[in-house]
Amino acid sequence: MDKTKQLQHLHQAALGDCFKIEQVHIRGDHKRRLLDLGFVPGSVIEVLKSSPLGDPTSYRVAGTVIALRKEESQLIWGQVISS
Repeated sequence: MDKTKQLQHLHQAALGDCFKIEQVHIRGDHKRRLLDLGFVPGSVIEVLKSSPLGDPTSYRVAGTVIALRKEESQLIWGQVISS
């Protein structure tokens, strides 16, 4: 059974949610950048706020605030662990 069917995109998490990363489906240099910033499987991400137009959204990861665009956050899979 494909585990991604049970998971959701980081982009689907609501403001204030804590999200545990299970998989990162980004390739190349962009993936290395996100991994270096702390977007690794097992990390817990807090969804902080969206820009006025809804994109990008800021997240707290490893004590740092990072903004990701929707197309990036849709490639990060996991589950909401608390609201």
